[in-house]
Amino acid sequence: MKAPAIVRALRPHQWLKNVLVVAAPLAAGSLLQSGVWLTVILTFVIFCAASSGVYLINDLLDVEADRAHPKKKYRPIAAGELSVPVALAAGIALLIAAPLVSALIVSVPLALVIALYEVLQIAYCLWFKHTEVVDLVIVSSGFLIRAIAGAVALGIPVSQWFLLVSFAGSLLMVSGKRYSEKVELEHSGLPTRKSLENYSASYLQFVWMLAAGLATISYSLWAFDLGDLATNIWPAVSIVPFSMAILRYAYNVDKGIAGAPEDIVLKDRQLLLFALLWLITFTLSVIFRAPHI
Repeated sequence: MKAPAIVRALRPHQWLKNVLVVAAPLAAGSLLQSGVWLTVILTFVIFCAASSGVYLINDLLDVEADRAHPKKKYRPIAAGELSVPVALAAGIALLIAAPLVSALIVSVPLALVIALYEVLQIAYCLWFKHTEVVDLVIVSSGFLIRAIAGAVALGIPVSQWFLLVSFAGSLLMVSGKRYSEKVELEHSGLPTRKSLENYSASYLQFVWMLAAGLATISYSLWAFDLGDLATNIWPAVSIVPFSMAILRYAYNVDKGIAGAPEDIVLKDRQLLLFALLWLITFTLSVIFRAPHI
């Protein structure tokens, strides 16, 4: 049974990205502390509201382009299943509610982070979507801000390594998505949408390969910094499944099938296995060290 148009327009399948709010408390070893999960869940829900508000505004601005896209033409607004006034009202309501609820229930710093996310993403939709390089950085910042939000909500200080790994991983997903879309459209013979016109496949390939390398190197240096091989070998061990996960994701990107990162993460069994092994080894590394990231 198909979900109502307004629900599908919120893109609940993309809420998986908001799980990144768990990254900082996981890295800090704070998830087992009392009261932490409630704050993390609230932050996740608030980010779902903020991101869905952005998706609605984005789809309103891109409605004509989406109607010419082989897959996006089925989005509720582009398909005419959801009216423009209703979508606009829902989008504005969610964008206002997210930082307001953050300030009232969680903290003012989190509200500021949510507001920053919304401002950057709306600016992207209005002005920077077709500005080469800048668009990649702004979309990547959305993933990075999600990771930072989890730290801000709990008052956890973040290290330069955490930020580097988060940004490199974000850039890998965004540039990999763009590369896959470029390859898919070229192979289908359909016209390339405007946001991809300024990029060549080779440039996007360079960016995602650079991001994959930076993510792997940054994580490795971070892992060695987290543990002493004589007393806690798990951070070093976690480098192996992390690198395998990056390589497997890069494999999907290279095949041109990473147009929807959330789908790849859920459907690729090997990637899920590597991610699970990394989670286990990283959790063990956190258990055997003092809380800090």
